[in-house]
Amino acid sequence: MAYFYFDFRDINKQNRRDLLPSLVTQLSDQSYRHCDILNSLYLKHGSGAQKPSEDELIECLKDMLTLPDQEPVYLIIDALDECPDTSGLPSPREQVLDLLKALVELSSPNLRLCVTSRPEIDIRRALEPLTFLRVSLHEQSGQKRDIINYVTAVIQSDLKMRRWRDEDKNLVIKTLSERADGM
Repeated sequence: MAYFYFDFRDINKQNRRDLLPSLVTQLSDQSYRHCDILNSLYLKHGSGAQKPSEDELIECLKDMLTLPDQEPVYLIIDALDECPDTSGLPSPREQVLDLLKALVELSSPNLRLCVTSRPEIDIRRALEPLTFLRVSLHEQSGQKRDIINYVTAVIQSDLKMRRWRDEDKNLVIKTLSERADGM
């Protein structure tokens, strides 16, 4: 299993160039066969003297995912919507979506891919044709209730906020839960 969390607050967790080394390193740490693939790439680049290209890292990942007779490999890509969708051509998010499409097109029977995101239009358009199983929690009443419960608990546990008028507390709870957009 390998996991990556896109984080809009961390510049080192916002694009494909950050995702790829993380995934191949995690996978190589769990399997001698994966480690051998990564070691070959390392040796090819002067034992780490040069950085491999993104294309080489993609090929390394694909080689790891298509090894015959291996246990299932789980890749978890969390918060894809926090990968920037800037005006660059292609944007960092488009590059990640292209990678995900390429991984699905491998048709590796051992690959299990889980991608989480808010339902941004570009992400939905790219992933829906690739999706075997889709679970959406965005408009679920339980999620809204959890957000309300969390905001209420924060207000009740904060000494300063506890002194607020009830109307103000209720306004904060209502406003934050409505504008949370599922987060």
